[in-house]
Amino acid sequence: MIRFLQPWWLLAVLPVLALAAAYVWRQLHRRAYAMRFTNVDLLRTLAPKGLGWRRHAAATAFLLCLLVLATALARPAVDTREPLERATVMLAIDVSLSMQADDVAPNRLEAAQEAAKQFVGELPETYNLGLVSFAKAANVLVPPTKDRAAVTSAIDGLVLAEATATGEAVFTCLEAIRTVPADGAAGIPPARIVLLSDGYRTAGRSVEEAAAAAQAANVPVSTIAFGTDSGQVDIGGQLQRVPVDRTALSQLAETTRGYFYEAASVTELKQVYQDMGSSIGFRTEPREITQWYAGIALLFALCAGGLSLLWSSRLI
Repeated sequence: MIRFLQPWWLLAVLPVLALAAAYVWRQLHRRAYAMRFTNVDLLRTLAPKGLGWRRHAAATAFLLCLLVLATALARPAVDTREPLERATVMLAIDVSLSMQADDVAPNRLEAAQEAAKQFVGELPETYNLGLVSFAKAANVLVPPTKDRAAVTSAIDGLVLAEATATGEAVFTCLEAIRTVPADGAAGIPPARIVLLSDGYRTAGRSVEEAAAAAQAANVPVSTIAFGTDSGQVDIGGQLQRVPVDRTALSQLAETTRGYFYEAASVTELKQVYQDMGSSIGFRTEPREITQWYAGIALLFALCAGGLSLLWSSRLI
């Protein structure tokens, strides 16, 4: 089924039809003028034998060339079914004030950003990838997409804020995963959550509630802990200790059948998605075929020129 991406350009067909109508009118007018000669025998001796239908062949081919070119302006396209991988990974990065502690060089947040970007670079391009940041609340910065540049840019732009809503980060990731279009496939896509944090929840729903929700959705949560027990930050003019809550992060990973890391290498991070599986949907996409129309128009133009040279020794 052919459809047009810019159908208003079909108005360009009208001048071509007007030209075709003018040609037909002109031919009929010439015939009427010729019939004014009453001495037909004399006319036959003065004029050579006519070309008959061949006289109109070149003009017809030329008009068809113009018609096809005018139609091509509307960008004709055909619908095609494109396979679409639905497997999704959500990155959740802690941006609480404790992430500015420099017990991990250069500080916890920058170390988490670097690890996240390494993960983005290693993740297969066919997978969807989304980004959530969390402090007092969790926010979807980039919904699941195959645009890696958008995710990397958002990672670089993370800004610190107060509190830590670890449980809300998991719930927000689960909601984002549910937004991945079905595209004809059944159920939610295979998915993973990678949560990068330094630990203690201070806001929102509990980590235990989040773990239960992820387990029910069959979405493993892998956690990466950043920092040491001796970490300190200056908050409101006071130096505060910010130790890492390894227990909560490891239990979250264990409950959901994910992985827990303290200093994850690129090789270890690949474990997060290597057994994720696949879910293929199909999306209908228009495939433009303007070049086909241009090729047909070229053939008609060549026919017009060739026939004109063959029967009248003129190029149109």
